[in-house]
Amino acid sequence: MRLKKQLIKEDSFLMLKNSLFLCCIFLVFFKSYSQDLQKHRWKNRVVLIFSDSKDDEKLQNQINILSKEKEGLAEMKLLIYRFSQGFFTTNFNTIWFSSTLKIRKYKKKSEDFKIVLIGLDGGIKMKQTTLLSAEKLFAIIDGMPMRRSELRNNKN
Repeated sequence: MRLKKQLIKEDSFLMLKNSLFLCCIFLVFFKSYSQDLQKHRWKNRVVLIFSDSKDDEKLQNQINILSKEKEGLAEMKLLIYRFSQGFFTTNFNTIWFSSTLKIRKYKKKSEDFKIVLIGLDGGIKMKQTTLLSAEKLFAIIDGMPMRRSELRNNKN
C-alpha cells in the first residue's frame, strides 16, 4: 500500500513537471509569434489590416489585391499584419494567433475595416477605411524620403 502511494506521488510529480515544461514551451512559442511592431522599426514597412471578421469580404479582397504584388511588397520591405476578433496573422499565412496588440491606437470601434501603413521609422504614414490598391500603396511609399534614398542607392 505504501509503495502504491509512493508511486502515485512520483507519477503526480512527473505529470506536474511535464505540464510545466509544456507550458514553458508554449509561452516561448507564443512570444515568438507575438506582434511586436517595434521589432520592424528601421527594417520593414508594415501594413496593418483590421477587420471585424476573418471572413470579411473587404479583408479577403484586400489580401487578393496584395497577394498579386508579392515581388513589389518584398522590394519595398513590406510586411502585412491582419487583425480580427482578437487574433492576427502575417503576410499571406492562414494560421491565426492570439493578438496582444492594443488596436485602439490604430482603429476605432465604429470602423469595421481599416488599413494603416507604418513606415520604417515606426510612424503612421497612411490610414484608410476602404480597399487600398497596390498602385496607391506603392506610390505613397515611393514618395517617402527613405524610399527615395533607397532608390538612389540602388542606382549607384
